[in-house]
Amino acid sequence: MTGPAPPPPGRLVSLDAFRGLAVAGMILVNNPGSWSHVYGPLRHAPWHGATPTDLVFPFFLFAVGVSMSLSFAARIARGDSRRDLGRHVARRALIIYGLGLFMAAYPGFDFSTVRLVGVLARIALVYLVAGTLVLALSRRAIFAVMLALPLVYWALMSWVPVPGYGPGDLSAEGNLAAWLDRLVLGAHMWSGGGGTYDPEGLLSTLPAISTALAGLFTGDFLRSQRAAAPRAKTSAHLALAGGALVVAGLVWDLVFPINKPLWTSSYVAYTAGWALVTLAALHWLVEVRGARGWTRPLVVYGMNAITVFVASGLLARTLVLWRIPVPGGSGETTSAYNLVYEAGFASWAGPVNGSLAFAGATVLFWLGVLWAMSARGIFIKV
Repeated sequence: MTGPAPPPPGRLVSLDAFRGLAVAGMILVNNPGSWSHVYGPLRHAPWHGATPTDLVFPFFLFAVGVSMSLSFAARIARGDSRRDLGRHVARRALIIYGLGLFMAAYPGFDFSTVRLVGVLARIALVYLVAGTLVLALSRRAIFAVMLALPLVYWALMSWVPVPGYGPGDLSAEGNLAAWLDRLVLGAHMWSGGGGTYDPEGLLSTLPAISTALAGLFTGDFLRSQRAAAPRAKTSAHLALAGGALVVAGLVWDLVFPINKPLWTSSYVAYTAGWALVTLAALHWLVEVRGARGWTRPLVVYGMNAITVFVASGLLARTLVLWRIPVPGGSGETTSAYNLVYEAGFASWAGPVNGSLAFAGATVLFWLGVLWAMSARGIFIKV
């Protein structure tokens, strides 16, 4: 098979690899052979706390912020006006939100209960707000907003009383964000929580904006360093900043627990810290040491990120809904998804390892699709 097209000259390959790592991670954790058989690190934390899986989504939002800094600067250098950029931001946010709504509605398209928020909806809203801030405010003002949002969210979640629960209740049912989602979204919430809360709800989007803004300032820093040859000092600064944020998140966790569904302020600091540490490692390996060959699969994922997320989600749902007779003539049926898992993986690897093998095979399948697209120069910009 022909190799993928190389990244354009001057492109920050470590960022593409970082984004690709996040998207490949999303596909890995979203596609186990069976949700009943998943290793602990590939599950979200039950409530408070964080597993490696809980790093995946904030890593992607962080990458959105880094990319925003680099892409906006490139567009302005080409002569785009702020009005042009504003239209671009609004159009892109609308497309991403529309894709998320389509995924939520597929295949029944019952808009009376369709989920109005979700992963793509959060990406769209965060991108829209962050992009608008970049075009409207100075960097100093944006920095103040980045710090203020987690602080304000902490205050709201800690001190505003919730009817029937009081202030500071951080349970799934009693927290302010969940109460607001039930009030505003009603039946249009995530059904996996029984309508109690939504892990990508409205109020918890506020601190998620700070996750992207942390990426924005990281992108600004990387741009300021690119006039000279890449240096290990740049990677070290990223790693030190990341380590400091991880510690800050752990300290904050003592009074406002790290929690992915609530996207708590401590979670913002903790996950941004790990994003910086991971990007620092990739930057050192790729930009400083020049070790790029091994990143090809991640770069391929990173350059068609939204496309593969949408396509993989739609295919998985289609396979779950596609009913196939169980071999043996019993007359029972099973989903095509389960049949592939049982016959192709669990039959020889066992339920847990088979479930992991199925997820890994899904990642490799989509890598093959993206590799072929890249070899033909097909990059679907969303």
